Amino acid sequence: MRIDSSSTAAAILPLVGGPANVVSVAHCMTRLRLDLADPSRADEEALRAVPGVLGVVVADGALQVVLGPGVVTRVTADFEKLTAAHRLAARGAALKARQRERNATPLKSALRRLAAVFVPLVPALVGCGILAGVNGLLLNAGLLTGLTPALTAIASGFMALIAVFVGYNTAKEFGGTPVLGGAVAAIVVYPGVAKVTAFGVTLAPGQGGVLGALAAALLATYVERRCRGRVPETLDVLLTPALTVLVAGLGTLYGLMYAAGAVSAAIGTAANWLLTTTGAFAGLLLGGLFLPLVMLGLHQALIPVHTTLIEQQGYTVLLPVLAMAGAGQVGAAAAVYVRLRDDVALRATIRSALPAGLLGIGEPLIYGVSLPLGRPFLTACAGGAAGGAFIGFFAMLGDRVGATAIGPSGWALFPLLAGDRGPGATAAVYAGGLLTGYAVGFAATYAFGGVRAAAAALSPAATSTAPTPPAEPGPPTPPGTTALTDSTTATPTTTPPGTATPAP
Repeated sequence: MRIDSSSTAAAILPLVGGPANVVSVAHCMTRLRLDLADPSRADEEALRAVPGVLGVVVADGALQVVLGPGVVTRVTADFEKLTAAHRLAARGAALKARQRERNATPLKSALRRLAAVFVPLVPALVGCGILAGVNGLLLNAGLLTGLTPALTAIASGFMALIAVFVGYNTAKEFGGTPVLGGAVAAIVVYPGVAKVTAFGVTLAPGQGGVLGALAAALLATYVERRCRGRVPETLDVLLTPALTVLVAGLGTLYGLMYAAGAVSAAIGTAANWLLTTTGAFAGLLLGGLFLPLVMLGLHQALIPVHTTLIEQQGYTVLLPVLAMAGAGQVGAAAAVYVRLRDDVALRATIRSALPAGLLGIGEPLIYGVSLPLGRPFLTACAGGAAGGAFIGFFAMLGDRVGATAIGPSGWALFPLLAGDRGPGATAAVYAGGLLTGYAVGFAATYAFGGVRAAAAALSPAATSTAPTPPAEPGPPTPPGTTALTDSTTATPTTTPPGTATPAP
């Protein structure tokens, strides 16, 4: 009776401790030889009960599963496919851990703390952004005119007070009292600042935006911490909050709001100029370099920029361009899927990670597929560059595409899109960018990704460095038959009739 090799391999794998416990895979003429990280996890009795297994031998630390000539080759090939995805995932995890160690610098630690201020605001940005988009559609269509003023108030309330939330989170992250950070940041949006003049200029409510609120809360945290060690304990509960709000408030009104306002205005001007003047080139650079920026941890510096643009203009023009990096990643993964038709395990990994990639969650594809394979990561960046150039080109023509919130990407960004030419044209340009990223990422990876060579380099025969136990004794090699050792992964050219399973 012919043994189903795939079923046998699938039955053996969990009984030897799973793919994480398999260090190397090899076979000789009759035996599947496994080096295990923890041999005690192998269930020898259960292995002997697997249909097709003729015996189990432990020799020199290696587990040998006796399967017989011919059968062992097929089972070994299927066994290697089952463990391939784990090896790829393990390599991706190692690369991720190594990258995390490299990112442990003072600058990147500061950027991570900065991101921690804004990330908790993302759910509110997304919710209010979607409502703002729905309200805009209703206003343009002239529908539900009695409801649209209420939707406007609901969607705009958070953005009107976002400075307070930024100040609260900033003080919390940097070691101050959160409510004091929020109190000082609230000065930025208080209407009464219109009566204050700084550097000969009358301030405007909201001047400086989230950057001003961030700076105000940082100043408040610094003042509070200086006061804590100097004010007598009996007066601390009264003087420290008062001095914190007074000193930081004056610094905000007569310095930070003016400076942050200039910086915020420069950011808006630069973003508009970048895409309207050098759109295609800027999109190519931003879309192509965003994945490396993510790996380096530098993308977190863009979060305050996005938030500033949303606060100023109602949407950020940078996010849709940067989202093209995810499209390139999806195209590259699809090419790997097509190229490696026989790699069942890796194709299963791609199938499970692809839906998340289409929704803009690219980490499973980055660390599970493209980065461990090497070159497909670069071809994915090429796809992102092409998609970014597409959107940048239309921005030069006056069809700017923006996002009313940060966080979502890929297909999930469609409900948050906004632009200069109406929702239909905006969605069409964004969809064209995604399709371009998919297509170029796929084509570049299929043609230049070196997928088969990279996958072969990750095979057990290529990656294993563990010593192989000596072959078990067997019958003499008949004339014209190639003898096999443990390092051999092919069957003999001829198998003598009636060959018996060699004794251990």
